[in-house]
Amino acid sequence: MQQPIGIFDSGIGGTSIWKEIQKLLPNENTIYLADSKNAPYGAKSKEEILELSIKNTELLLQKNCKLIVVACNTATTNAIDYLRANYKVPFIGIEPAIKPAALHTKTRKIGILATKGTLSSSLFHSTSKMFAEGITVLEQEGTGLVELIEAGEVNSKATKELLKRYIDPMLAEDIDCLVLGCTHYPYLIPVLRKLLSQRITIIDSGEAVARQTNAILIKNQLLAQEGSRANHMFFSNSNVDVLKSLVDDTDVEVDYLDF
Repeated sequence: MQQPIGIFDSGIGGTSIWKEIQKLLPNENTIYLADSKNAPYGAKSKEEILELSIKNTELLLQKNCKLIVVACNTATTNAIDYLRANYKVPFIGIEPAIKPAALHTKTRKIGILATKGTLSSSLFHSTSKMFAEGITVLEQEGTGLVELIEAGEVNSKATKELLKRYIDPMLAEDIDCLVLGCTHYPYLIPVLRKLLSQRITIIDSGEAVARQTNAILIKNQLLAQEGSRANHMFFSNSNVDVLKSLVDDTDVEVDYLDF
């Protein structure tokens, strides 16, 4: 089925998810919404997050999307139950990869770097309770990081100093896994690698989300035809330059859209 997969995030971070989906499913058309004008979602109320998630969903449905990936941890934890109950298309959500971290840790201590909206959600707490029993989970709000990434300042001095301030207390507690609980944060991995010892495993949700997307497409008989040429459309309601730099490809169209 040649209808596109729809993907939305509170900005450019969900492109880390798009890259994994595109790698696993190269025949699939995609439409990506970067709601950068309203980033970050993590500092907003549950009601605001739900309202924005509905707006993004309805725009993607207008564009005939067959499945929607909520490529935002905060939107998933605060809105996906409502979206699944009120719209007919399948939804794929993102949540911090606590389960693989809990299975991997040897020190029984894991760090979670995420937004306030994710860490304070009931879904996050239920997931932690389910998979991290007997494990110390050190939570850290990544306040300010999304704004820096949106501004294209991944390698700036300000970003490095902020990350160090957030990571050092976790290192002092002897974590051996760091879970990235925001889809923007994988773009910080090169910087994090310089702050962390090699024994610390960095875990994000990208590959798992791509596999789940593939499984749901198969289950619902929605897979694109094998060998078809994929088209990818990206829309931002803010400055498109950083978005363009992240998805620079001849088969990708990046435009401004007021939504």
